[in-house]
Amino acid sequence: QVQLVESGGGLVQAGGSVRLSCAASGRTFSSYAVGWFRQAPGKEREFVAAISQSGRTTINAESVKGRFTISRDNAKNTVYLQMNSLKPEDTAVYYCAATSGIATRRAALYDYWGQGTQLTVSS
Repeated sequence: QVQLVESGGGLVQAGGSVRLSCAASGRTFSSYAVGWFRQAPGKEREFVAAISQSGRTTINAESVKGRFTISRDNAKNTVYLQMNSLKPEDTAVYYCAATSGIATRRAALYDYWGQGTQLTVSS
């Protein structure tokens, strides 16, 4: 069992930066790949980025390549999403999720989900 808690969201101006954190409970956090997803009002949930158990492999959505960076610190049971050059279209609730399988874009393959953190980017 893994419990995930996101933090770091809020209100930021376009062009700004924010770092989201996903803190996990459990001693086996390093056994899980973690993904970030987001959902804007009236839209479907969208994949953002994922990272493997070791942190050596990352996947990014095309829409955030070059702007967002996913990383993890297994000693702190935390995964981060560094978000730079933010745009109003990045406004969404951001969720982290964990899977005991490989890092993937497919939300259905993640077993555990956090409650989400709201990010609003003003123009």
